Amino acid sequence: MDDLKADIEIRGGHRLPSWELVESFSTSQGPGGQNVNKVATSVELRWNLPASSLEADVKARLAQALRARLTKEGDLILNVSETRSQFQNRLAARKRLKDLLDRAMTPRKRRIATRPTRGSIERRLKAKAVRSEVKTGRGKVTEE
Repeated sequence: MDDLKADIEIRGGHRLPSWELVESFSTSQGPGGQNVNKVATSVELRWNLPASSLEADVKARLAQALRARLTKEGDLILNVSETRSQFQNRLAARKRLKDLLDRAMTPRKRRIATRPTRGSIERRLKAKAVRSEVKTGRGKVTEE
């Protein structure tokens, strides 16, 4: 992962070619003295999912898993300005992309339906009864 020219290996034996990634640089925010104003260390990593060379089924799975993070055009954008070094930020952006894609490619565990225990049912019903008492106590006050 130390090589910026190397392809990114993702779960399932798939490879993301490095030429599909577009990087742009800008000056970072925050502390850093004069270095912050002079050197473009912040990295914006952009990857277009629909134009990717990945297989169609992999694209569909990634599109579903990353739908909240994709732009209308299908771009995944990562901004990294963790360090004062552009090179380290570039590596961090690629690592973050790899982790994101690995998580998206991990199959979800199927939930096994279980019945609630008798104790949990009783606790729930007791809590409902207590809450009901609290609410009925808020009714209109009548003089007796």
